[in-house]
Amino acid sequence: MSQYKVTIQDFGTVEMAEGTKLAYGIEQAGFDISHRCGGNARCTTCRVAFNSPEPPMGQVEHDCLEEDGVLGQFRLSCQIRVDQDMDVKVLMRASDQGWDPGVDLEP
Repeated sequence: MSQYKVTIQDFGTVEMAEGTKLAYGIEQAGFDISHRCGGNARCTTCRVAFNSPEPPMGQVEHDCLEEDGVLGQFRLSCQIRVDQDMDVKVLMRASDQGWDPGVDLEP
């Protein structure tokens, strides 16, 4: 299985296995990303912005962002599978919100 470098702004670069859910990989690296719905594209708290080319957007993510009127403003890390090197900025940290991260994420 391939490994990719994921740079998390203000944190560092970590390696993640191909196919890892980005939100899960960020959390496993020790960065407190929010994910209030547990990775089901419902709460939009796992927001990231890309400093590198974005991977394609799936239909579930597209529909959730469109429904909330925020399509094009950020991506949902719970809906992105690592398949390339990435450079991201986490836009909503649990600690900044005063929350625990949320429901446990599945890899």
